[in-house]
Amino acid sequence: MNNKIRIALSVALLFSAFTTFAQPDRWQQRIAYNINVNMNVVTNRFKGVEKIDYWNNSPDTLNRVFFHLYWNAFQPNSMMDVRSRELGKIELGTDRNGNTVYDWDERVKDRIQHLQPNEIGYDSTDYVKLNGVAQKLIYHETILEVDLIKPLLPHSKNSFEVSFSCQVPLQVRRSGRDNAEGIRYSMSQWYPKMVEYDYRGWNANPYIAREFYGVWGDYNVNITIDKNYMLAGSGTIQNPNEVGYGYGNSQLTTRNSTLTWKFAAQNVHDFVWAADTAYTMIKKQIPNGPLFYFVYKKVDSLQASWENLANAIEKAYPFIAKTFGAYPYKNYSFIQGGDGGMEYPNATLIKNASQGSAIHEFMHSWYQGMMGTNESLYPWMDEGFTTYAELRTSAWLRGDSSFAFANSYNSYFRIVKSGKEEALTTHADHYNTNYAYSVASYSKGSIFLSQLGYIVGDSVLNNILLEYYSEWRFKHPNSNDFIRVAEKVSGIELQWYIEYWINTTRSIDYAIGDINADGNNTSVTLKRLGLMPMPVDVLITFKDGTQETHYIPMNLMYGAKPAENNIPRIIHTEWKWVDPEYSFTISKPVINIKSIEIDPSQRMADVNKVNNKIIVP
Repeated sequence: MNNKIRIALSVALLFSAFTTFAQPDRWQQRIAYNINVNMNVVTNRFKGVEKIDYWNNSPDTLNRVFFHLYWNAFQPNSMMDVRSRELGKIELGTDRNGNTVYDWDERVKDRIQHLQPNEIGYDSTDYVKLNGVAQKLIYHETILEVDLIKPLLPHSKNSFEVSFSCQVPLQVRRSGRDNAEGIRYSMSQWYPKMVEYDYRGWNANPYIAREFYGVWGDYNVNITIDKNYMLAGSGTIQNPNEVGYGYGNSQLTTRNSTLTWKFAAQNVHDFVWAADTAYTMIKKQIPNGPLFYFVYKKVDSLQASWENLANAIEKAYPFIAKTFGAYPYKNYSFIQGGDGGMEYPNATLIKNASQGSAIHEFMHSWYQGMMGTNESLYPWMDEGFTTYAELRTSAWLRGDSSFAFANSYNSYFRIVKSGKEEALTTHADHYNTNYAYSVASYSKGSIFLSQLGYIVGDSVLNNILLEYYSEWRFKHPNSNDFIRVAEKVSGIELQWYIEYWINTTRSIDYAIGDINADGNNTSVTLKRLGLMPMPVDVLITFKDGTQETHYIPMNLMYGAKPAENNIPRIIHTEWKWVDPEYSFTISKPVINIKSIEIDPSQRMADVNKVNNKIIVP
């Protein structure tokens, strides 16, 4: 082989290696909304026009686009209505009083079926124009398909104009009017919203009460409404002195019957607002942080609870920023409204001044607001990570050093015992039960992080969370994106963890087996009874009060976590995942040993902890 051929072949192989193994550029679509609406507070209807700039940054030619029309779900016999009633027939067991428990979403039940014509929600799109030309519209209940006369070319910018007419539904789930607390308008999922197109294609998921996914973009929203209504929402009010109500330096002085509120929000994937005639507000400006608004219905007896919440958030924010990364926007609003708690960019709708709910929804600003993970495909990365952050922050606020995630573990253990568990890879809309979805997304999702701390060490997990924030915010990360960050930071291979914990329902169960004297030493045998392998911490407590930890890495890790405390630690050879048993030696006689315990930290989700500890006689 001559030199020219050898060089050419080497270049070809090098190019092949880069094209085969290099991560492709994660392109993202981009959008800018300019929305103008006029709300009629007598008929509970509004008309609006949105002008949209849409950047097709993909390499694909798009022959059609899709819009979400969420409020069409609030009509009898909609998919949400039928799904809720069908799940409500499933028996989950009995309560303490022997009554049958059904798999209802308690907030929805069969309420949609009974809505009257003036109580239903609808989003009627009058027209969609592309670059000034009206397009063909095909309705699929909560999804509008727009068949384009001319396609959107790759790497092109185009302009849409959408005219729409809506009726605000009686509040059933998240959105609506006149909720149980008397809030007049909770305006979420209220406008025709462009469906996200990403590397997987279109994500046109019909709305049946689960979560959301959207295109990063900028919003300019003008809302004209009766002047007696105070508003709160995503983004920043652009005319604070004009609207008054405590936002600016002046009081409302207009003689007109209506007032136009102008909002702007940058680099977000949704927009929410709420309105009521009895709203009042507390403001908290955090040094080197955001301005918090607490907007709630003025009730003298509840004033103290909202002030306590404002003080708690003010205290918690520095811890949150240090642990999970800084909040990058100017302001955030806690708004009384909705049906419990629901997160949106720069704001949340919460039922009351519950500290736990407020912290949970605020932490969604990281794992829904900034990360923007596809919640239909990875609800555990949104709800689970948020639950982890909520529980950790709440424990810090209480000054509680006990295990913060016990409730998540116990919830997971119960569903394993019930036999109704489903894999976390299940699409959010397609779980067989609401129960399985809830435990998988919230409990098992939060355990994913807590247990990752067990695998790599909690100090390493802290670095992983900050690196994840730094590398993937505003980029729609998926599960592999997160686990690659974890591997790079920890130096431990973790694909097995995704494969077992996320892709299957295999459970963890380790037990202490035989303990035998071996001269002046003690031989201990451990048993793997469950189908999911893990590294194992074993704490030995001696009768003189001293302790030592025996650490056994699992072979698929190709590494070991650092020591986590001042207890002497002995690292043993790796436990091969195929082996059902493993033996190690303690260099003291049995007579000196008081107890042997697997995973004293309780972070490993072992489904049968009864066999994890023995007291040596």
